[in-house]
Amino acid sequence: MSEQIAEGKIDHIDKKILEIMQDNAKTPYSQIASQLGISEATVHLRIRKLVNAGIIKRFQAVVDPEKVGKRVTAIIAVVAIPQKYSQVLKQLEKMPEVYEIFDVTGEYSTILKVRVKNKEELAKLIDEIGNIDGVENTKTMYVLRVIKEDTRIKIE
Repeated sequence: MSEQIAEGKIDHIDKKILEIMQDNAKTPYSQIASQLGISEATVHLRIRKLVNAGIIKRFQAVVDPEKVGKRVTAIIAVVAIPQKYSQVLKQLEKMPEVYEIFDVTGEYSTILKVRVKNKEELAKLIDEIGNIDGVENTKTMYVLRVIKEDTRIKIE
């Protein structure tokens, strides 16, 4: 089984375990075993192999950003000078308000997902990003409401 996982191939039991764990990573191994008709030891071994193979990257709580004071979400598109792009990315990675960074094709170099307390903090962050050496310009889209946001990966 470890050879299959190393190649990124997982069987139907691994897929079911991943689906259950994505819905609730605190699901007891005994409950997973019962649902899948396998032993608790098998569940434990399979999860450990999925972690070791890097398929499960980490276990974490999904926190509601608004309930912890991050009431403003924005998408910021950044155009960077190609020769300074890697330095720009390094600076963006250091910013705690930047939650996701996407290297994209098209007219922008990168797309950011940011979360801040309020619009004043957003204005400050936009200025900070615009002042990074190598950033030519930015375009900010203020998120009015989130229609769908899912951290789970569909496993086929």
